[in-house]
Amino acid sequence: MMAGLIANTELLRKLLVGFVQDEVRKVGVNKVVLGLSGGIDSALVVFIAAEALGPENVHAICMPYKTSNPESEEHARLVATACGVNFSVVPITPMVDAYFDMFPDADNMRRGNKMARERMTVLFDHSALLRALVLGTSNKTELLLGYGTLYGDMASALNPIGDIYKTQVWQLSAAMGIPAEVIEKQPSADLWAGQTDEEELGFSYRHVDELLYRMVDQRLTKPELAAAGFDGAFVESIYLKIQNSHFKRRLPIIAKVSNRTIDRDFRYARDWGK
Repeated sequence: MMAGLIANTELLRKLLVGFVQDEVRKVGVNKVVLGLSGGIDSALVVFIAAEALGPENVHAICMPYKTSNPESEEHARLVATACGVNFSVVPITPMVDAYFDMFPDADNMRRGNKMARERMTVLFDHSALLRALVLGTSNKTELLLGYGTLYGDMASALNPIGDIYKTQVWQLSAAMGIPAEVIEKQPSADLWAGQTDEEELGFSYRHVDELLYRMVDQRLTKPELAAAGFDGAFVESIYLKIQNSHFKRRLPIIAKVSNRTIDRDFRYARDWGK
């Protein structure tokens, strides 16, 4: 399917569309709901979902905050129109501001985390309203680096793109016909004015993807990575990011006091017994 970071986009598209079809329908529902931010990750997921389930069964929700870039909602509408899915806008400003009125000195990190979690509460409420599963939009690069909010944008019932790097998201998005405006713009979580992912991270997605692929998928050692031309300090910093964010990629740790502990000895597929 993938030779390095170059994806076989035709096969990848088929696999991800099939994944959504199978995993949604096997639990007895036909609909999905997701946050459509105007960024490339959520755009790719909405295109995959529309192809998998039919656009009438996909509900995309844009959830701007008062400081969000108006271009984000504009691009979200553009994507929704391009693939014909249901689209709505639910502003989160009243909910977020009501909370931070009590904590006016909160910094950007706290505010950004609250926004991400507020958006997820909206999605899971609509999941109950529509009898739909929530689709995640975090890619493999973000998940490995811990670049996301636990129980916020990292929460979902299914994630079609969690095993493809940001570089591959760009490739597949181009192959699936996502609007060029979305593909070409600077990646941003749009949590505060002027925020961009790569400026906040301190490196480009394409550069870190080259390292992550070799470090995680090929399991190269640190000496091997150095021999491949990667700076030692950069390798160490990324290794620590992966290590320190591992708790975000696991279910909460349960104290083991019985013979069969959930997620340790009692581990079954989601649809076991059917």
